[in-house]
Amino acid sequence: MPESVSETRLTPPKQYVPPSARGSCLVHIYPTGAAIGHRYPLGNGPLVIGRGDDCHIRLTDTSVSRRHARVEPGPDGDYVHDQGSTNGTFVDDRRVGGPCLLKDGDYLRVGNCIYRYLAGGNVEAEYHEEIYRLTILDGLTQAYNRRYLDEFLDREVTRSRRHARPLSVLMFDLDRFKELNDTHGHLCGDAVLRELAGLVRATVRQEDLFARYGGEEFALVLVETGPDEAMAAAERVRELVVGHPFPFGDATLRVTVSVGVATTAGDHGTGPDDLIRVADERIYQAKRAGRNRVVGGPCVPSG
Repeated sequence: MPESVSETRLTPPKQYVPPSARGSCLVHIYPTGAAIGHRYPLGNGPLVIGRGDDCHIRLTDTSVSRRHARVEPGPDGDYVHDQGSTNGTFVDDRRVGGPCLLKDGDYLRVGNCIYRYLAGGNVEAEYHEEIYRLTILDGLTQAYNRRYLDEFLDREVTRSRRHARPLSVLMFDLDRFKELNDTHGHLCGDAVLRELAGLVRATVRQEDLFARYGGEEFALVLVETGPDEAMAAAERVRELVVGHPFPFGDATLRVTVSVGVATTAGDHGTGPDDLIRVADERIYQAKRAGRNRVVGGPCVPSG
């Protein structure tokens, strides 16, 4: 799914009040691009987010209204107010009008753009921690990103070979996701991806890894897990999704996933790319067989 490109004004208008000693700030975490990780200090006056030329944070994303949201200090912290926007302002996926008190670590969503609010005692340290998080997490879903998946899988394949222990990879993809976007819009698609990621992430064991592979495709790496256990885990994911209502506005959507599974017993001829490739091919076998199903088995490396 293509991401919107947000153009950000880095120099606030002259009427902007310098940051207060509180040191709270917003950090841009989504969409990716030139603005990723940029910090916007919150001062003693209001900070307006929108597409208008007079906004302090100016975005060109069409999901954002001309004057979308306003953040301003109150007696006990910073408050966000929606400014009558078309697509709404959300704090941790709760739609707000205003005023809504922001808590340290809250996610503020303005149209398709997401910011992290930092207000802790050591904002500088929290900011650098957030920048690290942005290098390993997907901003939209908070699942691990492709880069971290590649690193984790490379380590686990090496360990699997060394100790001759099984390792499985599940790849799953939302069925008919383009139709969902075309019918309900990309904001709905993003909401479904966030909801699905939160749903699956809550079931993942500490030693395993859940990541967004790209677009509407996700990966789950199951450590020391053989083919039978992996197939059972894949069925649990499929059933979890098909049985879950996905709310968006006044609608309640039902979605399904197709799942591909690849397993190695620690074979030296099987690498990380083989596991991903085979699991991905099996997604499309599942789709050709009717979608909303699981296809799996041992990984057979190419060549």
